[in-house]
Amino acid sequence: MDFGVVLQTDPPASAVVELMSRAERNGFRYGWTFDSSVLWEEPFVIYSRILEHTERLIVGPMVTNPSTRTPEVTASTFATLNEMYGNRTVCGIGRGDSAMRVAGRAPNTLARLGESIGVIRDLAEGREADIGGRRLRIPWVENGRLPVWMAAYGPKALAMTGRLADGFILQLADPYLTEWMIKAVRRAAVDAGRDPAAITICVAAPAYVGDDLDHAREQCRWFGGMVGNHVADLVGRYGAHSGMVPDELTDYIKARDGYDYAHHGRTGNPDTAFVPDAIVDRFCLLGPPEAHLDKLRELRALGVDQFALYAMHDAKEATIDAYGARIIPALGG
Repeated sequence: MDFGVVLQTDPPASAVVELMSRAERNGFRYGWTFDSSVLWEEPFVIYSRILEHTERLIVGPMVTNPSTRTPEVTASTFATLNEMYGNRTVCGIGRGDSAMRVAGRAPNTLARLGESIGVIRDLAEGREADIGGRRLRIPWVENGRLPVWMAAYGPKALAMTGRLADGFILQLADPYLTEWMIKAVRRAAVDAGRDPAAITICVAAPAYVGDDLDHAREQCRWFGGMVGNHVADLVGRYGAHSGMVPDELTDYIKARDGYDYAHHGRTGNPDTAFVPDAIVDRFCLLGPPEAHLDKLRELRALGVDQFALYAMHDAKEATIDAYGARIIPALGG
């Protein structure tokens, strides 16, 4: 199993670079960041510094979207980083939540997202792509490589991931839901004539190592609110108890009452009081190292290739170090 760390690009950027360097020293292979242009500093500028200060770390957004950056700009940016540092990037992409809504726009349609996946990958790898009826190619790209991983929850997005993406990003660590969603992605891959085993499965969730579960839950409760934004979209699209999405995912947002992105991804987010302890425990990895290992082994058995931990709490360094000392060596990362 590979391991990644997910950070917000809060200033100073030098602290983000140092945490990513620390993660690499502890055996992490991937360094991810949020990509929301108003809420945080520009991640692609910071990726350049991260790549310069690490040797093997693969970096990318969790996740970008096809509107705040157009596909050709996204492809060129990745291709530039790869030319400078040797194909050490990955493109996580989705419809866009905070990046679009903070700017007053709705998330992208799945149709636009699906079109963009192939365009970004083709251009970044030096092939022609169709943009608005015009065939374009970035002429200076040589030997480029850019895996494109799609974030998804709902049935249509999961099916698109199986048809088009190189990887699947699932932003929660509940084994039941993970199994359900991996099966949906792999079923769509088979239907599309693809090898389902070729799709990398990445589960991303907060991890907090320690014996004080009450404190850990309060540090990670924000995550249930973030996931709740996507769940609310699914309920709005398919309805509650539709059979299209498991009730185990949708039931917990019944008491949700709006969301202020000013607190997005932040410990102490006042808009996440509706998130019960049971959801925090299901969606996150909390407790002593043995509890993390037990859940990660369960996820690995379901087909998860990478666990990417959100380090957005008061123990970033301690959690990264604990994973380097106790978790990653035990799971062969």
